[in-house]
Amino acid sequence: MTVSVYVPFLVTVVLAVLAPRLARRFAPRPAAWALAGGALVTALGWLGSLALLAFTGLAQIPEVAEEGRWSVTALRADDPVYLTVSAVATVALLASLTGLTVAAVRQVRHLLWARRECARLPGDLELAVLDDASPHAFALPGAPGRIVVSHGMLRCLGDAEREALLAHERAHLRGRHHLFQTAWRLTAAACPLLRPVGETGGFVLERWADEEAAVRLGDRTVVARAVGRAALASAKAPARARATLAATGGAVPQRVRALLAPPPPRRALPLVAGAALLAVSCASLAEAASDSEHMIEGAQFAACVTSLKETGMPVPPPEHGPCGHPPRDHDGPGRHPR
Repeated sequence: MTVSVYVPFLVTVVLAVLAPRLARRFAPRPAAWALAGGALVTALGWLGSLALLAFTGLAQIPEVAEEGRWSVTALRADDPVYLTVSAVATVALLASLTGLTVAAVRQVRHLLWARRECARLPGDLELAVLDDASPHAFALPGAPGRIVVSHGMLRCLGDAEREALLAHERAHLRGRHHLFQTAWRLTAAACPLLRPVGETGGFVLERWADEEAAVRLGDRTVVARAVGRAALASAKAPARARATLAATGGAVPQRVRALLAPPPPRRALPLVAGAALLAVSCASLAEAASDSEHMIEGAQFAACVTSLKETGMPVPPPEHGPCGHPPRDHDGPGRHPR
C-alpha cells in the first residue's frame, strides 16, 4: 500500500471546503447533482481508505494471519502503515459505519412517516388544503407525494403568488428532492466532514425549485415575492412543517436576491474539474487496494517458503514450486514510503 490510500481523504477535505462555496454560484440543478454525486463518491472513498488502513492492522494479528496463511513478519516488513494509524482508522471506520446505520434507520422512518401522512391527508389529488389558520406549505414525498397548504398560508398570498408557491412545491416532488436529501444525510453520517455539503445542498434544492417556478410562471419577481411573504408568514410555524420540503426553507434573503437577478449561467468547466478530482480519488483507492492485494500475496509467498524451510524441504524455483510465483512488483521489505 502506498500514499495513494490517503488521496481520498485529501479529496474529501477539498470537496468539503470548496464545494459549498462554489455550488451557490452555479445553476442550481446541475449544482445539486454535482453535490450529490461528489458526496457519494467521496464518502465511499473515505470508507474504502479507512477499511484498507484498518485491514493492515488486523492482518498483523497472529490469529488472523494464521487463518489467511500469510507471514506476519513479511507483512510488517512490507507494510507502510504504522499500527497507530491503523488503530485510529479502525476506530474511525467503526464510528462511520455506526453513524451510517443510525442515519439510514432514521431516513427509512422519515420516509415511512411521509407516506403515512400522505395517506391520511384528505382527498386524493396532488394538492391537499388543510383547514388550519397557521401558515403551512410543504411537499410530502411519497408515491407520488402530496403538496400540503393551509388556509392560513393561502390567505397570506395573492393569486399569482399562490401559483408560484404551488409550482415551487411541485418542483420538489417532480425532482424527487427528498432522495438528494437522503444521500446528503447518509454521506454526512458516514463522513462528518461532508456536513457542509449537505447544508449547501438543502439551499441548492430550494433554489432549484425557485428557478423551475420562475420558468413556469415566466416572472421571477412574483416568485421572489411569494418566497418572501411565505417565509415571513411561516416564521412561527410548527417545526414539523419546517422539516419537510418547503418554500420557506434555506436562506430566504439569498434566494430572493437570486430571483431578482438574472438566471445563473451554466458553467461546465468547474463541474468537469470536480469530476476529474473524483476520478483521481477513485483511481487512487483502486491503486491502494491493488497494492494491498500484492502485499498479502507477498506475505503468503513468504509464509509458504518459510514453511518449506522449517520442514527441511528444499525450496524449488518459484515457477516450479508449491508456493507459486511471487508477486511481480514485490521487491522486498521497505519498498513503500510511510
